[in-house]
Amino acid sequence: MNSQVIIAGGGIGGLACALALSRAGQPVQVLEQASRLSEVGAGIQLGPNAVRVLHDWGLADALTACAAFPESLQVRDAHSSATLGQLRLGAQAQARYGKPYATIHRADLHGLLLKALREQPLATIALDARVSSYEESPLGITVHCEDDRVFEGVALVGADGLWSRVRLQLLGAQPVRASGHLAYRGLVDPARLPAALRRPVVTAWLGPRLHVVHYPVRRGEIFNLVAVVEGVIGQGHGGHVDSDPQSWTHEAHAADLKRTLGPACADLMAMIDAAQEWKLWALNDRPPVAGADEHARGRVALLGDAAHPLRPYLAQGAAMAIEDAWTLGQLRSATQGDIDWSALFGRYARTRWARNARVQARSERNGRIFHADGLVRLGRNAAMAMLGESLLDQAWLYSGPPPLAD
Repeated sequence: MNSQVIIAGGGIGGLACALALSRAGQPVQVLEQASRLSEVGAGIQLGPNAVRVLHDWGLADALTACAAFPESLQVRDAHSSATLGQLRLGAQAQARYGKPYATIHRADLHGLLLKALREQPLATIALDARVSSYEESPLGITVHCEDDRVFEGVALVGADGLWSRVRLQLLGAQPVRASGHLAYRGLVDPARLPAALRRPVVTAWLGPRLHVVHYPVRRGEIFNLVAVVEGVIGQGHGGHVDSDPQSWTHEAHAADLKRTLGPACADLMAMIDAAQEWKLWALNDRPPVAGADEHARGRVALLGDAAHPLRPYLAQGAAMAIEDAWTLGQLRSATQGDIDWSALFGRYARTRWARNARVQARSERNGRIFHADGLVRLGRNAAMAMLGESLLDQAWLYSGPPPLAD
């Protein structure tokens, strides 16, 4: 049986897992279903917990070369423009947690991980390799792909996203959960913005049943913009009934979003008007992980969205996948001689499941708070004004990743 670990998925989580394990001396084989390695989407926020891992992997310079490092996080009212709360980042985050808070284009993060992985002699990548099934034996794992290719290894990591084939076989059919939220995503050239909106900050605009977030990426050369509204594709969004939102025009997206936002303040509308190439996604997730056996069983483990898909309201989706990968690398580094992969994956699951479940639950809760109306909205605003940074800071999160479980 081949001594490699097979990793299903060549996205951020899969590449991070492959990098962590190969750096620990473990041969890895990445199976990517696409014909080329690339990443869709726009921006990602990386808290100090994720930046800490990237630095540990020797990627500090690569990150600095392509990311932005915001000075603060500010929360504003989408209608009145009033500042509701603020959290200092920049030097304060560096001093508080030992690492900065970064914002990065998703393709840039994928690219720096891929470059680092290609420098690892123990890592190989197969394209057009969509996993269809696997077989587990006392000696290892056999993975079958749709094109009839077969890969053998000692263990399998499913990093193949929300619709994971590995998860389906490991845990059985468990339908994804529709959040009822839609995300409009775009990029903004700072030259199209008033000077006050070009500052290197993460800004979250909160309104009833919606919120908007924007922040710089690519060293501040462009801004990522995400508007999340409550609704169902084809219902109440400009009358469109096409089931594929990617087929809608940029103009239709912009008009639908403006209608949904309602009487937004001038600063927010200036940001919306400056956006280019809107994309629209329906947001789906799963309930929080209920126990370690939902993270790994036997020689098969799940990582990232395959294990714990997140709503984006804590900005930790990529970070949790990176933490998962780091944990596997640490466990592999600490293991000498013959490796009991079932035991190693069991320890991985015990280390990760509760933290990932907490982040899932907190992300869902944040969505309700962000979109609050009526008395809940008034209470939220009062709490932000009274508690200030202590309410926005996340010491339990940004101090991670946590130590390995016994």
